[in-house]
Amino acid sequence: MIVQPGAPGQPTKVLPASTRALLPPVTPKDVEFMQGMIMHHGQAVEMSDLIAERTSNKSIHLVGERISKSQVDEMAFMKRWLEARGEPVEMAMMNESRTDTHGAHGTQPPKSGTKNSEHLMPGMLTKGQMDALRKSKGAEFDNLFLKGMIQHHNGALVMVKDLFDTPGAGQDAELFSFASDVNSGQRAEIRTMQTLLARKP
Repeated sequence: MIVQPGAPGQPTKVLPASTRALLPPVTPKDVEFMQGMIMHHGQAVEMSDLIAERTSNKSIHLVGERISKSQVDEMAFMKRWLEARGEPVEMAMMNESRTDTHGAHGTQPPKSGTKNSEHLMPGMLTKGQMDALRKSKGAEFDNLFLKGMIQHHNGALVMVKDLFDTPGAGQDAELFSFASDVNSGQRAEIRTMQTLLARKP
């Protein structure tokens, strides 16, 4: 039995068993945010995957493991969110009219040599930065990874602010909760990484 509570002073209604819940409407900005954040998270996972073969620093390994696990899980959530609303997981095309750092479209982390690898979401590392990270080892890698991931996380905070600053966007309950968690979680991780950087000689 599906019961719909009535308005104040009105009786409840028993709805037919075939009733299906309607998801709240979403804005184009909501969809853009989720598609863009999948791409953004993808690069963070790619960066974390480099750790195993490039440093023995246990603190870096712990940070990378935490980032990778949380962001893989969040990417799965974002894909489910988009699919449940009939939206594509990937952005359809690059918006050539946008020349700022918000102009990157797609869901895969930019790889070396890809045509659009310099069209990045806020905070994402450039091809040159990623190449330098791949070529480094030991203390040099630790330093580049921490600085790069702090830059990366700060970009995610910009994306969340941009979402909430857009009129009508970010109102979906799941999206609001997710974006708020991204904001608080990545701020905490930035503080952790800044502490690790400060300990370096």
